[in-house]
Amino acid sequence: MTKLRARLLGVLVLLSGSLATAGAQPAAAEDVPGSLWFDEPAAATLTVDHGRFTDGLGREVVLRGYNVSGETKLEEHGGLPFASVADARKSATALRALGGGNAVRLLLSWAHAEPVRGRVDTAYLAAVTDQMRAFLDAGIRVFPDFHQDLYSRHLFDADSWYSGDGAPEWAVDAGDYPDESCGICLFWGQNITQNQAVRQATYDFWHNANGVQDAFLSTAQSTMEYVRRHLTAAEFAGVVGFDPFNEPYAGTYDSGQTSRAWERDVLWPFYERFRARMDAAGWQAKPAFVEPNLFWNANLDFQRQEGGLLDAGRLGPRYVLNTHFYDQKAISGVFMWGKARDGQYAADLGAVRDRASAAGTTALVSEFGHPLAGSVADKAPTVLKAMYQALDSRRAGSTWWSDPASSGPVLSGTQWQWDLYNGRHHELMNGNPGKVLTAGDAWNDEDLSAVALDDAGRAVLRQDARLLDRVYPSATAGMTAAFTYEDRSRDGSATLTWNPVPSTLPKVSQLVGPGQYGLLVWRSDGTGAPTELHLPASFTASGTTVVSDLGATTAPPAYTRTTPVAAAPEPGGTGARRLLLTAAGPGAVHYALVTNGATAPSADLLAAARAELASWAAQRFN
Repeated sequence: MTKLRARLLGVLVLLSGSLATAGAQPAAAEDVPGSLWFDEPAAATLTVDHGRFTDGLGREVVLRGYNVSGETKLEEHGGLPFASVADARKSATALRALGGGNAVRLLLSWAHAEPVRGRVDTAYLAAVTDQMRAFLDAGIRVFPDFHQDLYSRHLFDADSWYSGDGAPEWAVDAGDYPDESCGICLFWGQNITQNQAVRQATYDFWHNANGVQDAFLSTAQSTMEYVRRHLTAAEFAGVVGFDPFNEPYAGTYDSGQTSRAWERDVLWPFYERFRARMDAAGWQAKPAFVEPNLFWNANLDFQRQEGGLLDAGRLGPRYVLNTHFYDQKAISGVFMWGKARDGQYAADLGAVRDRASAAGTTALVSEFGHPLAGSVADKAPTVLKAMYQALDSRRAGSTWWSDPASSGPVLSGTQWQWDLYNGRHHELMNGNPGKVLTAGDAWNDEDLSAVALDDAGRAVLRQDARLLDRVYPSATAGMTAAFTYEDRSRDGSATLTWNPVPSTLPKVSQLVGPGQYGLLVWRSDGTGAPTELHLPASFTASGTTVVSDLGATTAPPAYTRTTPVAAAPEPGGTGARRLLLTAAGPGAVHYALVTNGATAPSADLLAAARAELASWAAQRFN
């Protein structure tokens, strides 16, 4: 559906809503569990508009979720994210209900999509599409990613210390590559710059040696055509774009070539070719999620390279600036001692915001995370908290309340990763029956999955639910002016509180107490569609308190068109809930604080907290 048609549909739905009986319960859309009258037109499209993701009603959208899954990098289930559709459905339900996600980056394998040159494996594409549908049915948006690391597993010997994923065996056989060796390498990523086989094969791909890039683009187009044809129109609307290539790097620069010149002369033309394939496959209305040079935003100075698609001009609505961010200093165990702190990554992700703004588009951090096992795993609780904090706002918690207007846009992001089979794999590393990997993610000693299965086969979180299942503005009817979330997540037995309510707001502080809270400030567009915030499972129906200029209440009532502060299930039937805030009048500044810290607060306390927030908002935003 085109953006114009989606907007017109939204207007018609809104008009019909205004003619309905006041206070009547809205009808469900297309019988999707949890759907309300506005959900179908909202889900009809997702596009980039004035540097923001916007839905079919023009609401500002934030995508939050996970990568599914590193299982695609393994051979045990034939390069699929899951062993079965049933596992995909179990994963989708858990991702929504336990992890709070509304989007996934779904990994695909070129090696399995085109195992024989020139022949697309439709059985693989059918299985991938069925697994994709499991997430779409759960109300989760999807963007596929043709994933690669170290170019291909077929570059590596059976007894190698490392492995790769991505290109098929025939693509490796087409080249004449040396025996792989990383030399003295402590981390698998060092193969990117130190392993001559990886470097030469990567270089050949970018220069289309033996026609391998042409073959990849043809397979990508066939994959996109298959997905479009085999999903319904409503399902396909939930597929929001495509990530053409994971973590691009030159392999080897030509003599005199800089990283910036490589992006301009090699990488960007590839993205333009991929964009043309998207258009030919019927994906014209969906953006390409393009990644700059892998090292453009490295936080180790000796690894950082100039980049960020600086010479691509204004990307506009057909492209999204898609980047990854890992704290290499923390992962090294050498360059960062101790734990992450309040505001640690504000500058790093602030640079992502700035680069996207300069390029005339929005940004998405499609990978971030930290090892959950090994010598640096103790840093994970603080590193991940600081990363989510920087996605929410460019301000540190210590300065947020005094300068919320400089928060910047809330960034979309998908954590690496969500792998049901963590710790239960059976992967023959590089096909070697003598090296069966079962631990962690079963790939190059990584262990980053936020989820696993318990002995009863139930999905359980491996990280603090307070960290992962977060309040965030999933759809804002207007424009976000500021947002923050204090998750009160734990580092061992210690509660991490980086954004306490200041003493200048004593009644708000009393209301929040030791609980979690989120605070959204936005400028309404006056359309009548509600603003939505995801409610974590820790925000129970009876234990959720909202204080807003729209009203103040404990245990928000069920949603109707005439209820300004309400709660409802999220679409998809997973049990996840959302807060719905309906504001009238375009351009007005609104605020809403949602907390689970209050226990039966009095009307006087609610009124006093509301008065404090009203004064604060007037001072900071008017």
